[in-house]
Amino acid sequence: MAQKKSKGPKRKFSLERVPTGVQGLDKLLEGGFVKGSTVLLTGGTGTGKTIFCTQFLLDGLKRGERCLYITLEETPGDIMADTERFGWDLKKYADSGQLTMKYEDPFAITNISRGFLDHIKTHGYQRVAIDSTSILGLYFKSPFELRKQLFLILNALKKIGATVLVTAETPEEGRMITRFGVEEYVTDGVIVLHYTGFGGGAYYSLQVRKMRRTDHGKDIYPMVIGRNGVEVKKLE
Repeated sequence: MAQKKSKGPKRKFSLERVPTGVQGLDKLLEGGFVKGSTVLLTGGTGTGKTIFCTQFLLDGLKRGERCLYITLEETPGDIMADTERFGWDLKKYADSGQLTMKYEDPFAITNISRGFLDHIKTHGYQRVAIDSTSILGLYFKSPFELRKQLFLILNALKKIGATVLVTAETPEEGRMITRFGVEEYVTDGVIVLHYTGFGGGAYYSLQVRKMRRTDHGKDIYPMVIGRNGVEVKKLE
């Protein structure tokens, strides 16, 4: 009689994780973003995307990592001023050279991938935030060209090993999660921020729509923007 083969213990695959810096979120992502991955953060106006980006980079700065913030909307000075209300002193990291904040004019960009990559290779950044890809639509003439450029940028960043957070705007109308419908297919993960105004109050929530190589939370989770920035709450 043939003996049954023992299945044995299941093999566990561990991936190095990068904490997000957002309280309550890492529990939904098996400890954070996969190191070297690219994650899309999308939401409507006022849902906390810039605050989220700042928290992500600030967590890396506190761990001694070199970080890069590419802003296509607000100036670095405006972002620093806006986040001071949370007690975050970005200026000291910028002054020390550990943090680089660069404003890029979308109308002046002629070879966006080359500019990003040259700068990252030279300085060895470990975390990168790009805010916001929706502005690139003002420069590129077609969604195809935008998708092509994003594909080149994000795939090249993966090879460098930086963990990248990219933001995009969700249209107020319709059901698309990004204005051009391309970024979600290029990135490794997608996090959607929601805002609902009701009865004079503001209610925020977060949903992880996609996260490759991660058994992530599947629900829509309540979120607050308070003294500590963005926080994800437990479902009641």
